[in-house]
Amino acid sequence: MKSFPVWLWSGYGLLIAMFATMLAIAPFNYGAITSIWYFPAIGMLAAIIANTSGTGGGVVFVPVFNILRESGVYPLSPLQVTAASFLIQCFGMSVGALRWTHRMKTQQDAGSDSQSVSVNARDYWTVICVVLIISLPAMLITQHVHQFESNDILIGFKSFSLLLGSLLILSAWTVNRNVPEQTALQRLDIMVLMLFAGFGGFLMALFSVGVGEFVALYLFIRHYPILLSTGTACVISAISALFGAIWHIDNDTVPWEVVALAVPGAILGALLARPLALWLGSLRLKTMDGLWILASSLYLILLNI
Repeated sequence: MKSFPVWLWSGYGLLIAMFATMLAIAPFNYGAITSIWYFPAIGMLAAIIANTSGTGGGVVFVPVFNILRESGVYPLSPLQVTAASFLIQCFGMSVGALRWTHRMKTQQDAGSDSQSVSVNARDYWTVICVVLIISLPAMLITQHVHQFESNDILIGFKSFSLLLGSLLILSAWTVNRNVPEQTALQRLDIMVLMLFAGFGGFLMALFSVGVGEFVALYLFIRHYPILLSTGTACVISAISALFGAIWHIDNDTVPWEVVALAVPGAILGALLARPLALWLGSLRLKTMDGLWILASSLYLILLNI
């Protein structure tokens, strides 16, 4: 069927198979599951925010899981928080990536996008490829050579989140408020994205967010359509999470019971995110996501985490 192509269902099927395999072979602490029964809701919230904005689920998981640790609800080290975020994003961001890519292909088939200017498929894949070819090696090298310190991870996350949230809101309400969306990707923007990609990969290795956030933020500031800004960021975040999760699995840092409970909620949230993003529109979407990012990082600072 045109609306539900084979590649889309194959992607969903592969993710379901991955989740089933994880449930079958991963070492779970079943005694802990009853105390974190509400984690599917956290997964859903993270996926909705991540897949409406392209900012990645880590902007929810990192602050929420650290708050739960500090309050004594559930003890996770900062490195375990990063590991859980990577694994959950493997599913939530991947579903979102499939949904946004399907949107891109169907609006191309229809010849237009009712919510925005049409996004060229070549622009869509160009952004993804030029970023990943730099960010993936940077992320993988960082994972294998960097000594991860808990304090560094949290300080870095809070600083990055404050900058990201502030710029997202400021750009939405100032330079871009009454500017028409760009219709074609500019060569200068490709070069800037390539410059961001290496540092984004480094940050991704540290706390599971970074590269997708840079892409989404920059394309938002440059006032490209939601489909290009959010869609490409989701694909980049999903692929980065899939590769980045391997290091955490090999180094046994994954709290599997957290992942098992959060993934179903993340998948549901990812399915809801794309139509929600298109319904909200660019200004409300950027404002709401920016406020969440700011509020969560400020709350961590107030708690002195």
